[in-house]
Amino acid sequence: MAGRSRRHGDQLVKDIRDQAQSPEEFEARLRAIGAARYHDRHPFHARLHGGDCTPDEVRAWVINRWMYQSRIPMKDAAFMSRVTDPDLRRAWRKRIEDHDGGPTEGGGIRRWLALARAVGLDPDYVASGVGIMPATRFAVDAYVRFVRDMPLLDAVAASLTELFAPRIHAQRIEGLLQHYDFADDSSLSYFKKRLTEAPEDVKFGLGYVLTHADTLEKQDAAAAALTFKTDVLWAQLDALWHGYVEGKIPPGAWKPGEGMAA
Repeated sequence: MAGRSRRHGDQLVKDIRDQAQSPEEFEARLRAIGAARYHDRHPFHARLHGGDCTPDEVRAWVINRWMYQSRIPMKDAAFMSRVTDPDLRRAWRKRIEDHDGGPTEGGGIRRWLALARAVGLDPDYVASGVGIMPATRFAVDAYVRFVRDMPLLDAVAASLTELFAPRIHAQRIEGLLQHYDFADDSSLSYFKKRLTEAPEDVKFGLGYVLTHADTLEKQDAAAAALTFKTDVLWAQLDALWHGYVEGKIPPGAWKPGEGMAA
């Protein structure tokens, strides 16, 4: 009787797993989410990369994107605090080091502040977070909470917007160099560095998701997590467009002329 019950349980597990997409099918599903929803399709990026942003629109983008950049190592630390597998912690730790850097050398955060100075902003003002739009703050905080609270698989899947990041970084480097006087190797060092960092992160993150999303239910959850992350990125650009392209700056947000470098 016990053997029959065990065989029935094994068959049930097999049936559930058989419903799942193959790794190749599931990867194609994830990539399709990016093709349809990644923020490289947002009109603000077309405006930015095409040279149509005013200097103040560029500054508003740098200030508000800082909120996201500064929270990346925080969300990764929140993720690692829940990980009991030392191998996973060791692999994930690189992401914090990439953004925070060491005591003397700059990481992604310092490279972003170099961009802030290049566009005429006081880096200390940008780093203070003063002037961040409410919608930006809500979107980024929602992402940090997601990574902190959701299952580890969902948290890793949300990071897979990095699958599509090298393309937008390459477009950004080309567009900014072509159209804006502030753009040079120093000011664009954040994006140049991510061309090599992001593919390394993706290789690990995608492998983890394809391995651990071994049922249709888990695959659906991982796909939903990636969709959520694309919404987080898209919402930030919607707010920028409304506030600085349409000129409807919300209360408390940065106003042109504030926080300029001396």
